[in-house]
Amino acid sequence: MTSPTIIEVALNGPWGRDIQPTMPVSVNELVADAVACARAGAAIIHLHCYDPATGKQDDNAAIYREVILRAREVVPDIAVYPTVPLAGSAMTEAAASPQARFAHVEALAKEGLIDMTVVDPGSVNFSRTKDTQIPPFVYLNPDADIVKGLQVCRNFGLRPSYAIYEPGFTRTGAQFALQMPELLTPLYRFMFSDDFSWGFPPRRYALEAHLALLNEAVPRAPWMVAGLAVELGDLIQDAVRLGGHVRVGLEDARFDCRTSNVDLVRDAAARVRAAGGEIASADAARSILAAYD
Repeated sequence: MTSPTIIEVALNGPWGRDIQPTMPVSVNELVADAVACARAGAAIIHLHCYDPATGKQDDNAAIYREVILRAREVVPDIAVYPTVPLAGSAMTEAAASPQARFAHVEALAKEGLIDMTVVDPGSVNFSRTKDTQIPPFVYLNPDADIVKGLQVCRNFGLRPSYAIYEPGFTRTGAQFALQMPELLTPLYRFMFSDDFSWGFPPRRYALEAHLALLNEAVPRAPWMVAGLAVELGDLIQDAVRLGGHVRVGLEDARFDCRTSNVDLVRDAAARVRAAGGEIASADAARSILAAYD
């Protein structure tokens, strides 16, 4: 291990409280959780903003701006980044075009409020291994959306955060990045799940397979373990020992999770330390990631 481990926390996700009852939704709740998680060891905060009237995701730059600015009043170096609409799902409003899908990201980037953003390099079937409240859907990321997201990243110096749902996403994401020489090196976030049937379950062999492909596709790139409807467990220690980073939080946790975001961060931090790692601060995380560029 050559550098501290970055812990990212995903505060809520697109699920709504019917599926994840304890997740933060209001601006006040998001600010409080972001600050508490930063103090507990999270270097990066990821969130989805909501319309309190509808209870649905609302990717309005003004809401994200308020959360970020208020959180920075308490923790000045806090690193917060937004999501994008979950195209193909009824859980979020559909964006009419690639430009519309990344409009709030571009607005926040123009103000210098964010360091990174979601750009997912591929589409995937969201089917479950068991009955669920979530109807199956296809999460859509056509080439035009990927290109637009990466153009915004290149133009404003944002780091793309790639969710790698299937191994081929690594190859696709690497090829898109090669076509934009001025782009910051993407962060490859390997997605595992206990409940969804895409990708791999959270197992050591699966992490090793992801890493073997990443090393072929990109000689040197930052990566982390994450997932949806998942308990990463010992995979956190495996990631630390192999030089990676970790994401936890109520977006990623198994549904109907009653553990708070802060306690999920504390547990991840304890596992990092148990594996011999150190916890990266927000500024250290920026330096760690910048070393790949």
